[in-house]
Amino acid sequence: MSDHNWMDSAQAGADDERDALNRRLHEMSEEQFRRQMTQAAHLLTQGKSRDALPLLERCFALRPDDIDVLTNLGGAYILAGYHQRAIPYLERATQLDPNNPAVWSNLAAAYLGKLVTSTSERQARALEAYRRVIEIDPAYPNVHYNMGLIYVDQRAWDKAHDAFTRALETNPHDKDARTMRDRVFELRRLPPSPLSN
Repeated sequence: MSDHNWMDSAQAGADDERDALNRRLHEMSEEQFRRQMTQAAHLLTQGKSRDALPLLERCFALRPDDIDVLTNLGGAYILAGYHQRAIPYLERATQLDPNNPAVWSNLAAAYLGKLVTSTSERQARALEAYRRVIEIDPAYPNVHYNMGLIYVDQRAWDKAHDAFTRALETNPHDKDARTMRDRVFELRRLPPSPLSN
């Protein structure tokens, strides 16, 4: 065998080893990703969103454009009370999958934050995202109910009544929606308070 053929053969062997190593590293990365996503999902179902965050952040580092990662990471931030931190992940998810109602519903929750401390601007952004959910899936769970709560906070009784009515059309067994609709119905019948003028 000539020196030239031997060098070609050695180079081919080195290329094969490098390819095998790259394949193994890729497999290990995939395995790590799946394991961390599974652990994070388990923690989220147990209500341990703060514990899930480091795992989801590592998954995000591995796959920054994965819809499930973005949605779960955004959802974990919301559940942990970090609504503002969730927004960039969920906005990115809406760009990647604009017809995913779960992403838009989570984004609405992130925009809103806690209802009692939300501003009118945050409420408007949340309502806009909820409307997008309804465009995609008019029967998506809890969207009408959540909109109704915002309208109650705004004292927009007619809109609140309509939202709770739609929530009941989507889920006739929703006792909370029925209770809220009944309360709003009564509030609509009261004369305006002189203090609200």
